[in-house]
Amino acid sequence: MDNEVIIRVRNLVKSFVGRVVLEGINLDVRKGEITAIMGGSGCGKSTLLRHLIGVLRPDSGEIWVKGKDITKFDENEMEAYRKHFGMLFQGGALFNSLTVRDNIALPLREHTELDERIIGMIVKMKLELVGLRDFEYLKPAQLSGGMQKRVALARALALDPEIVFYDEPTIGLDRGNADAIEALIAKMCHENKSTSVVASHDLVWAGEIAHRVAIVFDGKVQRTGMLDELRRDPDKRISGYLRAVRSSRERNIQ
Repeated sequence: MDNEVIIRVRNLVKSFVGRVVLEGINLDVRKGEITAIMGGSGCGKSTLLRHLIGVLRPDSGEIWVKGKDITKFDENEMEAYRKHFGMLFQGGALFNSLTVRDNIALPLREHTELDERIIGMIVKMKLELVGLRDFEYLKPAQLSGGMQKRVALARALALDPEIVFYDEPTIGLDRGNADAIEALIAKMCHENKSTSVVASHDLVWAGEIAHRVAIVFDGKVQRTGMLDELRRDPDKRISGYLRAVRSSRERNIQ
């Protein structure tokens, strides 16, 4: 495993209408690893993710990605940065008026000058990758929730990004579909040598495929480590949160 730090967040602060959401976030994400960001509802994990993709600007602090502080980027630099990462949004964010093919082709058409024939070939490859090779001309409304997440994942991977961000990739899915999405994320990380950052509440996911788990409380990353280590943490907020999420997940499965 490459131990190079590809994303370095330092002292990140963000407030909304006087309410501090991020209160000095520090986080290292290592190249080729899957890092899970976990914490209770409203802890700021999705807000942190939106900073990492440049949708939000911090009040203060730094986000270094491959040696460049993206908080200092102008719009042109930010646009160039976005070509190098993929994003799977919580609800999938597919365009209902477009076919599966056109949803996946969208980033290729926006960010490259590839011929439509080449774009069509890439779309077929990505659909093959997520197990939906014969669905390119359907609309999202004609697909199940699990299939929509797979299409959204195919779109996130369209540009073969070095870094992929995921916001609650398994939320709203039954365990079978969640397991399938988790397996795909792990496969992409392993085969493409990509780096994944996932905001998630899903302990099953974190325990099975994440290399590191960052626990967020009170607007800060309180601990980072392997899930088994964090379960034994002397801070009762950490161990108690992990036990509570695990119990909730087990009740939902039964």
